[in-house]
Amino acid sequence: MSEAILQVSDLSVYYNKKKALNSVSLSFQPKEITALIGPSGSGKSTLLKAINRMGDLNPEVTTTGSVVYNGHNIYSPRTDTVELRKEIGMVFQQPNPFPMSIYENVVYGLRINGVKDKQVLDEAVEKALQRASIWDEVKDRLHDSAIGLSGGQQQRVCVARVLATSPKIILLDEPTSALDPISAGKIEETLYGLKDKYTMLLVTRSMQQASRISDKTGFFLDGDLIEFNDTKKMFLSPQHKETEDYITGKFG
Repeated sequence: MSEAILQVSDLSVYYNKKKALNSVSLSFQPKEITALIGPSGSGKSTLLKAINRMGDLNPEVTTTGSVVYNGHNIYSPRTDTVELRKEIGMVFQQPNPFPMSIYENVVYGLRINGVKDKQVLDEAVEKALQRASIWDEVKDRLHDSAIGLSGGQQQRVCVARVLATSPKIILLDEPTSALDPISAGKIEETLYGLKDKYTMLLVTRSMQQASRISDKTGFFLDGDLIEFNDTKKMFLSPQHKETEDYITGKFG
C-alpha cells in the first residue's frame, strides 16, 4: 500500500448551523480515480470544496477536522491557498471558460504565477490541450474565444487549464453532467487516460461512470460517508443496505 497523497480526518463542514459533512475520514492513494457518489445534498461536493478550501470565501462556512496533503494540514494558518490550488486543481459541473482565447484560458494559472516566457507558455498550452484530448480540434484556432466552443470542448479546455499548472490532484465536480452523452464520453476517456499521472476525485451522479473509470468509490448519505471501498467490491457486494439501495436505483 503506497503512502496516501491526501488524508481527510474527522472532517465536518457547517453552513451556518447546518451540518453538511459529518466527521468524514478517508484517504486517497496516488494516481487513482476515486468516485464520490450519493444523492443530491449528501456532502460530496462539500467534501471537494473543503479539500480546495473553497469555503474560505464564504463567512457562513465553518470547517473542523483536518485535510493533510504533503504531510501538512491544509487548514493550518501557514497554508498558501494560491500554492495549494496550483497543486489541487478543480473542474466544475458547468464548463466555465474565461471570456478570452483558448490559449489565454490554458495559460491563465501560469500567468498568475508570473510565467512570461512565450516558449514555456506555448509548450504548456500544447501539452495541456493534448492531455485533455482536444489539441487536434483547436490547434488552428488557439486565439479564438473559448466561449465559441461547444460545451464538451469548453469542458476539455477547462481540464487543460487545470493541467497546465501541473497539479498533483484534480477535483472534478460532476464534470460531465451538463454535457451530451458523446461529449461526456470524451471527457470520461480523457480522465481515464490521465490516471497514470494524477490523483483524481470525481463527484458523479452516474453509477455507470463510477463503475467504468474509478478505482475506489465512496458513498455519501446526509453528510455521512456510509461506505468506502474498491469500486468493483462496492458495486458487486455493497456492505450496507443504503449503498445497495442507492446503487440499484431504489432511491437517489
